[in-house]
Amino acid sequence: MSLANYSQCVSEICIMSSTNSLRRAEMSKERYRRGAHTVTDFKYHFVWKTKYSYNVLKKDLALRLRDIIREICSEHRMEIMKGNVRSNHIHILVSAPAHLSPSKIMQYLKGKSSYRLQREFPQLQKRYWGRHLWARGYFSSTVGAVTEAQIKQYIENQSDEAGSFKVWDEPEEEESDDSSFQSDLSE
Repeated sequence: MSLANYSQCVSEICIMSSTNSLRRAEMSKERYRRGAHTVTDFKYHFVWKTKYSYNVLKKDLALRLRDIIREICSEHRMEIMKGNVRSNHIHILVSAPAHLSPSKIMQYLKGKSSYRLQREFPQLQKRYWGRHLWARGYFSSTVGAVTEAQIKQYIENQSDEAGSFKVWDEPEEEESDDSSFQSDLSE
């Protein structure tokens, strides 16, 4: 292979690798939420059900609920990654800003959706007296790109610089003469 051909191959490889790294960089920029001093990626999986597990989330009501959930998420800068409205429960995967706790997210989703649905569908008020469309409670879990084991390994493999310590280790007992300390206390 001549030197000219070799340089051309190397430059093509460099262009391909830089293009791939640019794509990865673009993908990672889209994945994270950026604040003035923060970079976050909070995703939550929520499941909640109708009160008494009644199968009322059907047809027009289910379609309207989907739109209401989209509106609520948009109002609070949450992004719906995936969602599914079943006849008696809802699954949703949401990317949320750092200032919203999971309980606050559910307060918005359950509270506002119940209020809006009952206002628009009067037949719900007959079935759900007391204006409670959703059952108490919900399921929530966090979702991430890194496993718990990977985070533990990362923390464990941090460099041991002077003055650093591991949070989970018990403090080492120094070999000292505790008897003199005890005798000073007893006097």
